[in-house]
Amino acid sequence: MPKLTLSCMPDLFAIARLNPLDNIPAWSLQGSFFAITKTEDELSIVCQDKFVPNGVKVERGWRGFKVEGPLDFGLTGILSSLTKPLAEAKISIFALSTFDTDYLLVKQENLEKAATTLATFCTIIRG
Repeated sequence: MPKLTLSCMPDLFAIARLNPLDNIPAWSLQGSFFAITKTEDELSIVCQDKFVPNGVKVERGWRGFKVEGPLDFGLTGILSSLTKPLAEAKISIFALSTFDTDYLLVKQENLEKAATTLATFCTIIRG
């Protein structure tokens, strides 16, 4: 696998949980990055922290790393190559994937430790 390049995303993110029967709220569609997943159990939203209103079940204070892509669908082990060293460093993650690439969110207080851990085998670009 080629050496990965990760970009440190500048925004602070939140992960919100809504009822699966709820409509997608307008606040979740703001900003340049958001992800929405609906299952029969929940409506899960990742967006900039500042857009999530009070009263929503939310986990705040996440920062992100973007794997610079696009990544070929034939590549294997991308996420595991990133998550294994973070798990060994006792850093919890929230992973997202898109058509072109992967994103890892870590709590703000773990950002520097995560960057240091990943920098041993990845190039880290700080924005």
